[in-house]
Amino acid sequence: QGLSASRSSPQPMSPSDFLDKLMGRTSGYDARIRPNFKGPPVNVTCNIFINSFGSVTETTMDYRVNVFLRQQWNDPRLAYREYPDDSLDLDPSMLDSIWKPDLFFANEKGANFHEVTTDNKLLRIFKNGNVLYSIRLTLILSCPMDLKNFPMDIQTCTMQLESFGYTMNDLIFEWLEEQEAVQVAEGLTLPQFILRDEKDLGYCTKYYNTGKFTCIEVKFHLERQMGYYLIQMYIPSLLIVILSWVSFWINMDAAPARVGLGITTVLTMTTQSAGSRASLPKVSYVKAIDIWMAVCLLFVFAALLEYAAVNFVSRQHKEFMRLRRRQRRQRMEEELVRESRFYLRGYGLGHCLQPKDGGGEGPGIYSPPTASMLLREGEGLHRRYIDRAKRIDTISRAVFPFTFLVFNIFYWVVYKVLRSEDIHSVP
Repeated sequence: QGLSASRSSPQPMSPSDFLDKLMGRTSGYDARIRPNFKGPPVNVTCNIFINSFGSVTETTMDYRVNVFLRQQWNDPRLAYREYPDDSLDLDPSMLDSIWKPDLFFANEKGANFHEVTTDNKLLRIFKNGNVLYSIRLTLILSCPMDLKNFPMDIQTCTMQLESFGYTMNDLIFEWLEEQEAVQVAEGLTLPQFILRDEKDLGYCTKYYNTGKFTCIEVKFHLERQMGYYLIQMYIPSLLIVILSWVSFWINMDAAPARVGLGITTVLTMTTQSAGSRASLPKVSYVKAIDIWMAVCLLFVFAALLEYAAVNFVSRQHKEFMRLRRRQRRQRMEEELVRESRFYLRGYGLGHCLQPKDGGGEGPGIYSPPTASMLLREGEGLHRRYIDRAKRIDTISRAVFPFTFLVFNIFYWVVYKVLRSEDIHSVP
């Protein structure tokens, strides 16, 4: 009886025999044919573990991510009962011997596998025929960005997983449970962004001329941290604008100092503005940083023009005196002409033209002002125009800072409060 019992009990399949079955040597398994061929579509459940996330580049509008991509599906042909273990971890070389989904990343710009020290791939087969296929990938994915609020923006970058050759009649992708579909490594940080916890999972089914293809996607929300731009862009440009106001306290006669300071601040602001655009794409719309830099450049340029106005007003008394001298000279010439005409008409009739009381009855002869009168008049005009020029400087000391303060309040309220609320309210 013991001998017959031993003959009737099933013997576990050896590992080599099981591998031969999977390789198709004994079971007729064909890796070119999908499971449930000519039957219901294969449901492939996907989940992603993000190992690293970074290198978000605005110029090329893409980002780099290192992920563990895990796919799970059922292949009844791989179900087994002969082997005692509930699951088998097989060598990655076995992947070529079984059917796999033809998944690709629809918004991929570049990708590579990892082979150090061996192929970073995992193949696990369960008793019921479920297959777990995990692979480590580094991806460069496209991420169209809206930079109107840069550098106070929030970007939404997607990752799309799509089938290349199987239509939805043969293959359907779906996410794992909501909590486990996309996992992030603990302590993951980005240089300029904060990866927000909420990640939108959805479907992006594609319709082509060749059919309807399954597609799933996940959206990552990246909130930019503007500490770098405060230190490198905003604070330096703010100090340059304040520096341009020093010109209002410099004596208006110190033309080299005021002109040199004005030109230096304008050139520095121009360089700063060009540097802020160097790492950004050449988009056609205006960004928040563009408005800031343009207004700062306008303020320093206006400070330079203010000195031009002050210098022009302070020199107007010379032009006025020159005009007065020209008018006096013209009047003297006119008086001389009238006198000559008077004496010519009275030629030979001098006794008739002599006044009885000894006073002159002819036109009065123009007497030019004395030197003291001209000096007093010039000094008065000079003081008047100098006071006007000083008044311009005095007004500028208050108007420029006040206007710039109003602009700052308006700018930060719009971009940090109003537009930020609009962005966060978008689902």
